[in-house]
This record gives sequence, structure tokens and C-alpha cells, in this order.
Amino acid sequence: MAEETRLAMVRRARKINRVLAETYPYAHCELDFVNAWQLLVATVLSAQTTDLRVNQVTPALFAKYPRPADLAGAEVDDVEALIRPTGFFRAKTRSITRMAAALVADHDGMVPRTLADLVKLPGVGRKTAFVVTGNACACEASRAGDPDHGANVHTPFGVPGITVDTHFGRLVRRWKWTTEEDPVKVEADVAAIFPKSEWTMLSHRVVFHGRRICHARKPACGACPIAPLCPSYGEGETDPEKARKLLKYEMGGYPGQRLSPPPDYPGKPAPALGAE
Repeated sequence: MAEETRLAMVRRARKINRVLAETYPYAHCELDFVNAWQLLVATVLSAQTTDLRVNQVTPALFAKYPRPADLAGAEVDDVEALIRPTGFFRAKTRSITRMAAALVADHDGMVPRTLADLVKLPGVGRKTAFVVTGNACACEASRAGDPDHGANVHTPFGVPGITVDTHFGRLVRRWKWTTEEDPVKVEADVAAIFPKSEWTMLSHRVVFHGRRICHARKPACGACPIAPLCPSYGEGETDPEKARKLLKYEMGGYPGQRLSPPPDYPGKPAPALGAE
């Protein structure tokens, strides 16, 4: 078989994006949040755990510490107890309390608007920064942690970004969009394929697909809408009936990751902590 040209790969990649857009028209960030501050904290907590687990923990956390100043002055033991179910709770407590303190000291308690300032915060890397700039509202109430703000993006940050998490990296390597392992290099390779206007939604679609169909250990190849475009087809279950049994979340008829999903979400709300 002839080696795929760069042009052919780009065309195939853009076709995959179009199919994913048709498959997941409701793709979105699966963390529950009502303002930029909450999304920033939730994204830091999401490392090495599921969005569902974070969503089960953050209601109590934000009820007790609604704004950066509240968390900056929190007792470490109290914070650790609240976020313990997310794993690595001691390190995460250090990250979010120091991040809160930096926001108070350097940004008047506001989530900064720019990527350059966001990545200077303790515990915040490019992935976390792009989640915030791509999904949160940038108005003052949102950035200050107003609990009455609401999650709708009325004033976007206006910074498109590609969020390279484990799902994203796994899939784009399976699709031969990149051979890189380093997230920054993966981001650069994928960014070169798509216009900036697609970056944020592309990230959501790919992550949705990775969580629902193209799993790490046993992808449901036989139920995959992009199977004809996938150079790794056959790594998972190819029998359609068996593959359908592997589908997760709303694709398999079960709740997604959010306790408070958006109105157009086709699945059911996820269970609260202790109700699984």
C-alpha cells in the first residue's frame, strides 16, 4: 500500500472532523461549572481522574469556597477532605490553594484573560488554560467567581486552543495525524491541519469520541462512524453487535459525566457522589 501523502492525510483528517461534528453535535466540556473560576479549579482537579468524579466533588467544594479569596485562606485539611475522591488530593490541594492565592495576590482575585498569565499560575499548564479560554465566559463576574453567574459563554475569552489530554493524544495517533507523544508537539501537529476556528470544538469532539467509542483498551471499531477513514480500524472489536455493547455514556444508553448537563444533551444526568 502506498504511503499516504500529507495532502491526503489532511483531507482525511478534516473528513473525520466533519463526521464527528455530525455524530456529536452536542459535544462540550464535560466539567460542571458556572464561571471561569470554577472551570479553572475543576480542570486542575480533573488530572488523573474522570470528569464525573470531579463533578461529584466540586458542588461541596464551591459551596464552602465560592471565590478565589475563600480558597486561598482555606485550611489544608478541610480542602483535602473535600477533594479526596479525585485522587492525588494532597498535591491537588497544594495546586488549587496556591493558585487561588496567586489570583488574589497578582490578579485581584480574577482569573486572568490571557494564556500567558494563566500558565504562570500554580498547577496550570497549557491544557488547563485552553479549557478555560475555550469554554468559560470572560466577563468580570465569571472571572471573579460569582456563583450566580451561570455557565453560558456570553463574553468568550476569544482564545482558540487544542486541548491535548490522554483521549485526544491516543486518538490522533491512531488516526496518524501525528506520531508525537509530547502534548505540546501533538498540539502543534494537529493545529497545522485545521483552521483556528475549529480548534476548540475539534478538541471536544475527539475527547467525546475517545470516551464513548474509541476506548484505550478495546475500541468499538464495529460501531464507529469514522471506521472507513481510520487507518487503525481492527485494533478493537469489529463485529457490529459486539461493538455496540462496548459503547459508553449516552451512546450506550447510560448517563454521561455531568450532574448538570446542558439542555440539549441527549443523555441523563450523572449520579451524585454516593449515589452510583
